[in-house]
Amino acid sequence: MPVGLYISIPFCQTKCSYCNFASGVFSRSLYSQYVDRLVEELRRAPKTAERMGGRFDREVDAIYLGGGTPTILPPEQLEGLFRAVRESFAVTAGAEITVECAPGTLDPPMLQTLLRCGVTRVSLGVQSMVDTEAAAVGRRHTRAVVLDDIERLRSAGIENINVDLIAGLPHQTEQSWGVSLSETITSGVPHVSVYMLEVDEDSRLGRELMAGGTRYHAHFVPDEDATADFYVEACRRLEAGGVSQYEISNFARADADSRHNLKYWTREPYFGFGVDAHSMLRAADGQFEAVRFSAPDSLEGFLSGAPLNQMPVSRQSAKEETFFLGLRLNQGVDLDEVALGFGLDSDLEEIIAQLCADEFMERLGNRIRLTERGRLMSNEVFERFLAESEMPARDGGA
Repeated sequence: MPVGLYISIPFCQTKCSYCNFASGVFSRSLYSQYVDRLVEELRRAPKTAERMGGRFDREVDAIYLGGGTPTILPPEQLEGLFRAVRESFAVTAGAEITVECAPGTLDPPMLQTLLRCGVTRVSLGVQSMVDTEAAAVGRRHTRAVVLDDIERLRSAGIENINVDLIAGLPHQTEQSWGVSLSETITSGVPHVSVYMLEVDEDSRLGRELMAGGTRYHAHFVPDEDATADFYVEACRRLEAGGVSQYEISNFARADADSRHNLKYWTREPYFGFGVDAHSMLRAADGQFEAVRFSAPDSLEGFLSGAPLNQMPVSRQSAKEETFFLGLRLNQGVDLDEVALGFGLDSDLEEIIAQLCADEFMERLGNRIRLTERGRLMSNEVFERFLAESEMPARDGGA
């Protein structure tokens, strides 16, 4: 089975106040050192897979460069990275090759570099089409820059474009959220990702919100109910605009689903490289169903060669993952397939029946899927299927 590759580029021009990823502003002198280390890791991939107890497959049908801002790298370093990918793996014809870009970083030389590298898809970290909202969280772009980037990408032949939006940013209102949705739909991009603002200690804005402070415009963040309403409105407006939801946070026009991210949710193998990159490979022997491993979550740790964190996946854990990952998809989980692969016990049937009775899920024949209420409370639903495993971290955007 072809694998997906995730390559982390943790460098940013500025660190957005809401960001809880392992990325930041670093000296440009570190860029070449980091890329050299990535190239080395790509070449050692077969040995890494063997050491982790995973099955190595050279064939790749999806590549995702996330971050951070991959387009902050000089063109020659990006080209060298893609060259190393193709030397280490067999990239299939028609592979989906995605690069995350901050709007405003796609100058003509970078656009030509992406074309030379074979990039077929670009994910723009827009977050808001309202200039004051974007500026409040540290984004440097404006709506005009975003729309210009979309037009220039299309003119260059890259039409598979994703726009990221965040519901719940400081100063966001029902009216301003409607502007972001309208502008995004009118732009005609084939894919949109909508995330609700995460409030946790891993971002400056999250810490300030938890402390009840006012820095980073924290006192202008909408409450949880308003943010949930924004998300529901996005689902409705995007669907009406021909951009249908296929996963909790992801919406696409016909045939524009993210092939790379579908690997996460359907438990297909993927191999991660770089800071805080996660991998899941089929187990090389029959003792476990799969193996997950992750790279150090700091630039210093990665560059110094700190060891990978390994987590074998038992059959029980694999069954749990099948539910909490598969339920992210609007198509839900096929219970016949679960029964065939892992078996269904009475305890699991009871959990499903209770979640359906509470209207968090619905059962349609042999399938179960989340309701609108269930999507808003998805973490609580997923916890019901967990016994001993932990949910894997998300590697990137869409």
